[in-house]
Amino acid sequence: MINTILLIIGSVSMIIWGSAHLFPIKSVVKGFGDISADNKNILKMEWINEGLSLIFVGILVLLVTVLGDPKNISNTIVYIASSCFLFSMAILSLFTGFRVNFLPYKLCPLIFSISGILIILGSVL
Repeated sequence: MINTILLIIGSVSMIIWGSAHLFPIKSVVKGFGDISADNKNILKMEWINEGLSLIFVGILVLLVTVLGDPKNISNTIVYIASSCFLFSMAILSLFTGFRVNFLPYKLCPLIFSISGILIILGSVL
């Protein structure tokens, strides 16, 4: 039971954090000042890409947890792969966004790491 709760918390946090990436896109792009239309589109694309990737991982973990047996080998592979993705995103964010003087960027490595840890713990308990 505790494993399912940990998996759900880890997955839902990714869905929420990914969704939170989709709302401020306009203000983020505006914050870069007067840049070319191509650069604006690249920024939008990258923010949408990260948000959708996080939502996808969260939904995938949530679905295999709720619809399947968390101890199934296929589910375990999904949990490990998802955690590896989140840990790699945490490392990337630590070396990039963490250096920006804006609190949500500084939270990314922590949120990604905690979610990855919750998913790993949920898969082994």
